[in-house]
Amino acid sequence: MKSKLPTIAILGAGNIGLSLAKGLVKAGKYNAKEIIVTRRSKDRLSEISNFGFTVTDKNAEAVSKAQLIVIAVLPQQLNDLLKTISSKIDVKKHIIVSVVSGVSTKDICDKLGKNVQVIRAMPNTAIAIGASMTCIASSNTSEENLATVQSLFETVGEAIIIHEELMTSATALNACGIAFFLRAIRAASQGGVEIGFHAEDALRMAAQTAKGAAALLLEGNSHPENEIDKVTSPKGCTIAGLNEMEHEGFSSAMIKGIVTSARKAGELYKKEN
Repeated sequence: MKSKLPTIAILGAGNIGLSLAKGLVKAGKYNAKEIIVTRRSKDRLSEISNFGFTVTDKNAEAVSKAQLIVIAVLPQQLNDLLKTISSKIDVKKHIIVSVVSGVSTKDICDKLGKNVQVIRAMPNTAIAIGASMTCIASSNTSEENLATVQSLFETVGEAIIIHEELMTSATALNACGIAFFLRAIRAASQGGVEIGFHAEDALRMAAQTAKGAAALLLEGNSHPENEIDKVTSPKGCTIAGLNEMEHEGFSSAMIKGIVTSARKAGELYKKEN
């Protein structure tokens, strides 16, 4: 079977951790039973086990049984988790992948040992359906291990390697960005209701239109303004709507939201402890 793949444990089955597990299974990379998933809540673990994953509330035990360790807890939970697993980390065996916002590879090495190979990854929840945008960075891992991790994330969407100093920014644009675009789709659907559509039809129309807009850029390697020009005619309804949105601060609000999220992401992790 997939013998070349590292055994994997995902520490923290929140939205991103569980989405990653589901995405790897959906992509055919792993069977569900081959993925060890941890969560502090035993009730929640029972629910997660229904997906077929191997589950435990003992992080150290999960680490001892895996090679690739994905840390997917909240920033405020990280220090306690690193204390729990530190004695089980083997620098010759383990690759650490952190999807924790605002935490550098050095922060983790300071807790687990300077020779531990740590890779940061920032996906989003679309990873569950194979449509994530994931940014990856590392300052101390081998090219082989970096390629292995990139390959895993490429099976659940797009994955690119960036400089580590941009990872907090990637959190705002990729991870938080899902919410921003969903809110834009929601607003469009509400506009659709106001002009006469039933709510479910308006939402479907808005979501499919957003999907088409993204596909025009990605598949055609185009720029948004090129595609906008194609649907804006002189004195037309599209330019009238666009200009009204700009008068109300649409682009400015999106930019400010992303900048604010990036700033906040960098403040979430406290290095003490």
